[in-house]
Amino acid sequence: MFSHLFSGIGIGTLRLKNRIVMTAMHLNYTPDGEVTERLTAFYRARAQGGAALIVVGGCVIDRYGGSPSMINLTEDRFVPGLRRFTDALHADGARVSAQLYHAGGSAHSILIGCQAMAPSAVVSGFSKEEPRPMSREDIRETRENYARAALRAREAGFDAVEIISCSGYLFNQFLSPLTNRRTDEYGGSFANRMRFCLEVVDAVRTAVGPDFPLLVRLSGSDFIPGGNTNREVCLFARELEKHGIDAFNITGGWHESRVPQLTTEVPKGAFAYLAQGVKCATSRPVIACNRIHNPFIAEALIAQGRTDMVGFARELLADPELPVKAQEGRPEEITPCIACNQGCFDHIFALQPIECTVNPRCGHELENPPGPSGRAKKVLVIGGGPAGLSAAKTAADVGHEVTLYEKSDGLGGQFRVAGSPEGKGDFKLLVEAFRRQAVSSGVRIRTGKTVGRRLIRENRPDAVVVATGGSPVRPDIEGMEHGHVVQAWDALQNVPPLGEEIVIIGGGAVGVETALHMAKAGTIDAQTLRFLFLSGAEDTDTLRDLATKTSGKVTIVEMLPRIAADMGISTRWVALRMLKRYGVEIRTGTRAERMTPEGLVVSRNGSTELIRCRTVVLACGTRPVRPDGAWKGLGGDVLIIGDAKSPRKAFEAIHEGFHAGRNL
Repeated sequence: MFSHLFSGIGIGTLRLKNRIVMTAMHLNYTPDGEVTERLTAFYRARAQGGAALIVVGGCVIDRYGGSPSMINLTEDRFVPGLRRFTDALHADGARVSAQLYHAGGSAHSILIGCQAMAPSAVVSGFSKEEPRPMSREDIRETRENYARAALRAREAGFDAVEIISCSGYLFNQFLSPLTNRRTDEYGGSFANRMRFCLEVVDAVRTAVGPDFPLLVRLSGSDFIPGGNTNREVCLFARELEKHGIDAFNITGGWHESRVPQLTTEVPKGAFAYLAQGVKCATSRPVIACNRIHNPFIAEALIAQGRTDMVGFARELLADPELPVKAQEGRPEEITPCIACNQGCFDHIFALQPIECTVNPRCGHELENPPGPSGRAKKVLVIGGGPAGLSAAKTAADVGHEVTLYEKSDGLGGQFRVAGSPEGKGDFKLLVEAFRRQAVSSGVRIRTGKTVGRRLIRENRPDAVVVATGGSPVRPDIEGMEHGHVVQAWDALQNVPPLGEEIVIIGGGAVGVETALHMAKAGTIDAQTLRFLFLSGAEDTDTLRDLATKTSGKVTIVEMLPRIAADMGISTRWVALRMLKRYGVEIRTGTRAERMTPEGLVVSRNGSTELIRCRTVVLACGTRPVRPDGAWKGLGGDVLIIGDAKSPRKAFEAIHEGFHAGRNL
């Protein structure tokens, strides 16, 4: 099934058992730069899960390069802890690379304790700060710090070293004409702008010797207007190959790029073309990354010759056993990443340790895993949404006898709604994965069954988990009988009306998703767009209009001063950009007053206005749903979780279910 993915491959002198690379992610598990038990346990789970090469980092090489909470390679005193770390991963069957990290002007002064430095004094689009320009002495010292850090990595037992040249960090800042304004031999022409990077590679190669594998992680394109494209990156890769680089790890653009890299708007494997470009330009193995969300995509990319290896990151947060499950022919058991970013990147930007929405054990591998409990209980779970499924399968793993009841004909709760719009299908895949895992653990699932006092009395459970979720709020707005009024949950699951004027009341995450879903209705499909483009039937401006404009109009009305306030930092900016692209009108600080046959009357700053529309969509929040205490007086423990407790995000629902099931 995955013959290409699980064939061996070499990176220089390093032989890998398969073609799966866990790419580096900052985890916030090393508050003092020292290896911790938490870090080791996290990576051991991924090594045991079958990843062939694990790239660890970023690892800072000096005080200017990054945060004190990152893995530290600046001094010899860190080597013993790193040696214990690599020994543990080697014992679990993985090879390990250290990623040498220097953020340059993207470093935040509050984290490094001083002004950042960069090729030139150009304000960083990421840190929003102006770095000081590097002197010749700074360049020499930084080059030596790279070499010393690489040597420490080799002494600590790492099998390879990866130098980061992506995301707008120091190497990118030297390479880009936007951030390199130097007039000496390190600026000006592309050859000069490469000079610092090539000197660093030469210094690292000299330090570690001719046979130690070296990788570079490249931005396949900056995705910054006026920056480097894949064409320049391929030229750079050719030069790096001449200087002894053994493999290239290709990602997308800079952090400050306005091209999404991580969210569900990015099609699966969309950036593989960047890796393919580098593969065609060099003879070294290439790793493709970004939104390669499952082994089927990975296998296809390798089989098509577009890449040699694939990089998984969030996918191995969601399921560290993804490789072994795929290799053993059990891909349906893989817990998919849903690209929500709630526990991973949103946590990073908040300087919190990484977790994962769909895998509550991520980052908590040291805690007692689910296992046989002291006494098996009879557990009744009410509700088959993400919280209920999480509770049921975890309780069964602990050894309890679990029955889950769901009143509708299908499982998933709000995930069935969330998985309906374009690009959101992984939500439904997650429900199916949770269902399979629950059944495999022994959970009895009964759908189409409402739980009442009689059923609970007949079951005589020792514990009841109430995961009945929530229902959409219907506000009391005058004249609602005059218009076509639907709830956002219903609108998301149906084909939107074409050519209509639509007003959405509520600008939270659900309102934004609904607005995008309805605004996309009637736009040209991808297959037709490709045909028209290749045929030269229309110019690019016309094609862009066809892809983003429909005959109707969508307006969001939100009482608060900003929309999407409940969305995470790593996804909100993408949503706002998409709303603008699709022409959605946004009315903040605006209250819905009443409906008339002509439309919706709203008020703002004391004045009223009629917004003409045919359809009003309600996205006004969620209220808890509970079966009115049907369990009361029957004995046993009762736990209320998820939206039934308090409407929040998927992260809280799944994690509460996990902890409820484990602690029964």
